[in-house]
Parts: sequence; C-alpha cells; structure tokens
Amino acid sequence: MTDISQFQPLFPEERVLGPLHELAAQLIAECHTLQGQAGASMARALSPKLREMNSYYTNKIEGQHTKPAEIERAIKKDFNVDAALARKQRVAIAHMEVEQQLELNLADTAPGNAFSPLLVCKIHGLLYSKLPEADRVADEGETIIPGEYRKKGVKAGLHVAPPPEDIEGLMEAWAERYHKLAGTEALLIGAACSHHRLAWIHPFIDGNGRAARLHTHLVLHAMGLTQGLWSPMRGLARTQEQYYARLNNADLSRRNDFDGRGPLSQEELVAFASYFLGACLDQVGFMRERLDFASLRDRLKSLLLHLQQQPWAIGSEKSVVKIDALEALHYVAMAGPIERSRFVAMTGLGERTGRRVLASLLDFGVLTEESTRSPVAFGVPLDSLRFLFPNLWPEAEVNSN
Repeated sequence: MTDISQFQPLFPEERVLGPLHELAAQLIAECHTLQGQAGASMARALSPKLREMNSYYTNKIEGQHTKPAEIERAIKKDFNVDAALARKQRVAIAHMEVEQQLELNLADTAPGNAFSPLLVCKIHGLLYSKLPEADRVADEGETIIPGEYRKKGVKAGLHVAPPPEDIEGLMEAWAERYHKLAGTEALLIGAACSHHRLAWIHPFIDGNGRAARLHTHLVLHAMGLTQGLWSPMRGLARTQEQYYARLNNADLSRRNDFDGRGPLSQEELVAFASYFLGACLDQVGFMRERLDFASLRDRLKSLLLHLQQQPWAIGSEKSVVKIDALEALHYVAMAGPIERSRFVAMTGLGERTGRRVLASLLDFGVLTEESTRSPVAFGVPLDSLRFLFPNLWPEAEVNSN
C-alpha cells in the first residue's frame, strides 16, 4: 500500500498561511481589474498570440525552444528541414492545440475538479499523441507512452522520484487534498503548492514539467483568472533560475520541529508558493501596463505610420496603408468586430482607397476575418508586438526586426 505521508505537507498549516492569503487576494483582485480593463475584443485578439507565447516559454524552460518566427511558420505547416528543429516546432504546436482544447473542455468545470489524475494524464496523453512516434523519445532514449505513468525509477536532478508502484496512490492523494480546498484564495495557494507536488511525484517518464505547467495554467483558467490575457508560463521562464531553485528547495526534508509536520519542508513549500504567486502578480501587473488604453491610440498610430512607410507586396500590387485608418482601427480594437463597409466609411477615404487600406491591414493581420464577407476584428500579428505591446514577447521583437 502506498505511503501517502511521504510527500506531506501538501498544503501549509494555518499558522503560516497569512502572507500567502495576502498574495492570493492581491492576485485575484488584480486579475479582475485586468479583465475589466481589457474587454472582450482585446482578449479575443490577444489570446492566440499569448497561446503561442506560452508554448514558446514552456519549451524554453525545457531548453527546447524555437524562435517565435519558427512557431509562426509551423502554424502554417511550414516545418524546418532540420529534424531536431522540426521536432521542437511540432512540440510547440502540440502545446498550443492542447491548451486551447482543454480550456474549452474545462469551461463548465468547477475549479476544484481540475485537480484530477485523469486530467493530468489527459494533458500528457494529448501532448504526446499529437507527435509522431519518432518524436516520442526521452533524452535517455526511453519511449514516451502518451498519458501512461512511468514503469521505472527515475532521478530528476537531486530528487529521487517515488517508485512506479507508488504513483497511482500518490496521484489520488494529491487530487483529494487539493480538490476539497474551499474558497478562491485557498484554491490559488493550492494551485501553487500542487505544481511542486506534481513535479515531485514525477508521474511520467518524460514531459513532467510541461504537463505540470499546463495543468497549473488550466487550474487558473478554470478559476476564471487568466481569460486569455496572461499565463504563469512567461513569468516562470523569465525567472527560470529562481523557478528551478524554488522547485528543488521544496524537495528538501523537514528541518526541525517548527518546519511543519510532514517529511518535506513546509517552509520551502511556502517559499515556492510565495515565489509562484509573486511571479503571477508580476505578469498581471505587466499586462495591465500594456493594456493601458490611454496610450493604445498612440501605439496604433506608430504602427500605421510604420506600415505606411514600409509597403509590402500583396500579389502583384503593393500595400496601401494610411494614417486615416487610425480612428477605425482604434474603434475595432476597443469595441469589437464591425462591418467592412462601416470600417471603410470611418476612414473618410474614398471607396477604392479605403478598401485597399482594409485589404492591406487584413493581409498584415492587424485586422482579421472569418470569411471574405464577415465583419473585421482586431488582430495582433507577430510583427505588430513591438509597436502595440512592447516587451511582451521580447524574443519575438528581435525576430521581427
């Protein structure tokens, strides 16, 4: 029978929870403020780009990232001739697809139910089942079986993971502890703690970090905190040394009688949860700054001026972008999709010129369409980031210059 005490505590004692509750309450309030600030149109435009960014950063943590432009090419089924790079592209695409699919699946799921061994296995299973068999190989040469618990002992850094026969019991105990947490703050602290304890179990032969990070993202999504506007992935990747250090420290044994009641250090679990919530707060604060609509109009103006001065080929013709489109573009960004004829009318340009400007903005991607007759919506193409949301994805700015 599995000894489930071996990875206790799963959640800190009440006497040490005060600072974590304060961080959690602050993060919840900041998330709600961000959602009210962004609006549905901006969230809809940003979420696909942030999904790309999430896949980039989670793979970067694994030391297997690709350039943002290579992810964009992979979305269009343009994979590199280099086999190793093409594999990284496929992993990035798989992450994006699974994130989107499971966010939809969890739309009506109570957040506590996201703490589920079935969901963790489903994340891993979907991630790797989307890859060809040749890509399902761990660094040590082991075959990765999608969604299946490992059948051999492993060591992750200095941590000797529990034996295979303990995994199922530990996963059930993991789920039971976090599933029953009551209140949004407690669930948020639980999301942080569960991230480490899932990594500690190390249930799969490979892909544990990716699965754990995507699971945590999905818990926050089920709680209604992310709304496609931010994710912990960026924060963890940009503080990668601290992320790994805090994860490793939370593996340490209990130090003394004041360090909790389980065999693992409660003090280090609290330190990891504090780090994690702080990283999330930093990301939400960053996005609030970038979604300052008071300056959005000026940023859109800078983008339009750049596009006006740098025409590109569209078939046999050249693009036509004019600053006259600023008010119409700003309106779409703020209010949401509008009819094409209305957009052209708002530019104040003649019909023919207005439609060429519209076609150029659609070709660039700052406007999007579902069909050739549908209303146009706001979009955030990769090459627009350095103008519209500077430093959101710095690596993408470098690759788009």
